[in-house]
Amino acid sequence: MQNQAAAAYQQVAKQTASSTEREADLLAQSAQRLQKIRSDWDGNYSDLAQALKFTNNLWGILLAAVVQEENPLPDHIRQNVANLGIFILTRIVEIQLEPAPQKLDAIININRELAAGLRTNPGK
Repeated sequence: MQNQAAAAYQQVAKQTASSTEREADLLAQSAQRLQKIRSDWDGNYSDLAQALKFTNNLWGILLAAVVQEENPLPDHIRQNVANLGIFILTRIVEIQLEPAPQKLDAIININRELAAGLRTNPGK
């Protein structure tokens, strides 16, 4: 199923923007949504659940794409992205089990930094 999601994501990315730009935009969007929840923390778990689901789906797609053999990224970068993805997916589960605003910080920072890196080095 994730392979289908990755394929669908790649097709849409080609149609709307370069995949690198699209990935950066989606990572930034995830960070922005989580930051808003973090800043306005009031226990509204509905908004939190939606933002975590978005982030979970995004990282699931990124992980599916990065582990494919035909992925053109160097092995060490693919491994680093996979490690970040595993960390983020694990953190999402932790937040779902015991919500706390400070638990969002790592995901927000990783998404922002990765988005910035993609925008600085497009196509790499």
